Amino acid sequence: MRHAKTIASLLALVAVLIAPAAAQALPRGFFGIAPQTPLSDTDASYMKAGGIGSVRWPLNWASVQPTRKGGYDWSGFDPAVAAAARHGLTMLPFVYGTPRWIASKPTTLPVLGGRARKAWQDFVKAAVERYGPGGEFWDEHAPSQAGINYVPAVPRPQPIRLWQVWNEANFFYFAYPVSPSRYAQLLRLTYPAIKAVDPTAKVMLSGLFGNPDESGKKAMDATKFLAKLYAVRGIKNYFDAVALHPYAFHVDDLEALTEEVREIMVENDDAATGLYLTEMGWGSQNDPNVVAFEQGIQGQARELREAYRFLIAERHTLNLKGTYWYSWKDNPEYTACSFCDSVGLFRAGSKFRPKPAWRAFIAVTGGRARP
Repeated sequence: MRHAKTIASLLALVAVLIAPAAAQALPRGFFGIAPQTPLSDTDASYMKAGGIGSVRWPLNWASVQPTRKGGYDWSGFDPAVAAAARHGLTMLPFVYGTPRWIASKPTTLPVLGGRARKAWQDFVKAAVERYGPGGEFWDEHAPSQAGINYVPAVPRPQPIRLWQVWNEANFFYFAYPVSPSRYAQLLRLTYPAIKAVDPTAKVMLSGLFGNPDESGKKAMDATKFLAKLYAVRGIKNYFDAVALHPYAFHVDDLEALTEEVREIMVENDDAATGLYLTEMGWGSQNDPNVVAFEQGIQGQARELREAYRFLIAERHTLNLKGTYWYSWKDNPEYTACSFCDSVGLFRAGSKFRPKPAWRAFIAVTGGRARP
């Protein structure tokens, strides 16, 4: 009996050691999450325990600066940054959303007219000044100042060093008209604005939606959009990373999309640039014939396992630096997205009711199910 117990203990120890070793071989923050619900300290503690190192979060210009003369209101973004930092998580913001005093629609890229261009650059600089290394946010939330400022303390700063320019610039939900040349103009404005404040910062392209159903001004396949972007002379000087959202029916399609984008990068002599998947995921409702990205409760876990198996195995060939699962919790209230109601690793609500996908996820990361 003692011999059997010894063997069982050794096997358990090996299992514990192997999973974290595999995770440690990956870049820091390789496993990310893109929540669609507010980020609390409890959320962040679960994320950290589960092996997640980075949180992707929207930084909406229209919300921060809703009026031309009202200044910047960071109150909608600060709590997420603080919660993430308190638990040692880095933040990947995607900056987007044109305010109404610039354009009638938030999907209009702020590149037309001097006022729009200057306002965008001023906003981007202000964001980096606040959340970058030595930023005012970290001073305000330092333990010695937090009580004076009536804000929660952040003992260890996690300055933002990677900035994503817009979201799905090849899809009309976020950019209209879809235009690689206009997006190139946005990059030419954004890159120097960020670097002027933090020369060490990195700038990432918008996550490109893999294969949207629409075309023309409403959408363009990620590979076509990226190829046209590379065709803009000198544009490689204005970004440091490429990003993809390879939503797919099955993992085979995700693999093909990711490899095709990587091929475009290599063909344009940009092999040294890193690739990120800043959104990926499947829903857990059993409705694949109506919504292609919903594969059922067990199918979601299956697709997750197979996707990460491929991405980890091919990370060097792809020069893959990070992945972000979309999303953290289900969100039945978000009706603009056909599968967002079931795409979480946990069910909707304040309680943490894991789905099989969460267990599959921590098996990949080597993390724990609970803090």
